[in-house]
Amino acid sequence: MYEQFKKSVEEAQNITIIQAENPDGDSLGTALALEEILEELGKKVHLYCPVDIPKYLRYAKGWDRVSGEFNHSDDLYIIVDTASKTLLDKALTPENLAQLEKKPTIVLDHHKTESDLPFEHILVSEPAVATSELLFKIAHENNWQVNPQAAQNMLLAMLSDSLGLTSEAITAESLQTVTDLVKHGASIATIETARREYMKKSARILEYKGKLLQRVEYFLDDQLALVHVPWAEIEEYSDAYNPGALVIDEMRLVENVKLAVVLKTYPDGKLTGKLRANPEAKIAETVAGYFGGGGHPYAAGFRVFEEYDKIVEELITATDKALKEYKAI
Repeated sequence: MYEQFKKSVEEAQNITIIQAENPDGDSLGTALALEEILEELGKKVHLYCPVDIPKYLRYAKGWDRVSGEFNHSDDLYIIVDTASKTLLDKALTPENLAQLEKKPTIVLDHHKTESDLPFEHILVSEPAVATSELLFKIAHENNWQVNPQAAQNMLLAMLSDSLGLTSEAITAESLQTVTDLVKHGASIATIETARREYMKKSARILEYKGKLLQRVEYFLDDQLALVHVPWAEIEEYSDAYNPGALVIDEMRLVENVKLAVVLKTYPDGKLTGKLRANPEAKIAETVAGYFGGGGHPYAAGFRVFEEYDKIVEELITATDKALKEYKAI
């Protein structure tokens, strides 16, 4: 598997790294780290994402190199942190898809979800706390240089996907990877200082956060916490702070809550779901899968085109079923 990755990279000169339309700390950190590694190998690298990088992620040095322009003349495409067609829908335009169908494509992912991408590709996937952990293993196996900035980006990705190294997904191997990244020049303190700076909110955003929290609804004996963010609020506040990121952790920490969900609705009929689960019921990925989405047991997402009320009903049913199945294990 790693040998295929190495062979594809060696045969290419111009490479595009692709993130899905829901970029997070792992996808961004992994993409930026891979850019550093590939450039050390003498490759020309383009970073692509079909949406703007959210402001809460812009503490990652190099985020502004990510472009919304897809390079159609590159030799190799590498998709990071997802193998889901749904999450790559905006990237898979007919023109882009034509390139992916005729050029070598690698998917680098740590999720358990099987690939449903509609073109031939090499899937490099195995369990890890973050895709960047898998990338570090590949770099080590192939004797690729990991410079201090690459190490910093990989550590940022691991901290993001593991909730600051606190999730149950952390293993002894994960902690060893963190140690190795620090030896390569990464700094947890530097990452956390930058992250906290970008977490600062204006008084206006704090006031909006209070209004959002007042709208949270509870279902299934308070095990499911749900809030709706309509398009008008997305349009008004997203440029300053992602409404979902603003409240979902507080929702998850309410007594008895097992799953917190932020639903956003858009003018074209699209509805997105952001899910966060607590350790006593790791069902986020299971519930998202009901709607064709995916992610981790603790964090997942989905996108559908459906009426809000219908999705709420289905979400309650799916969560109830997932909770009962989880308790039965």
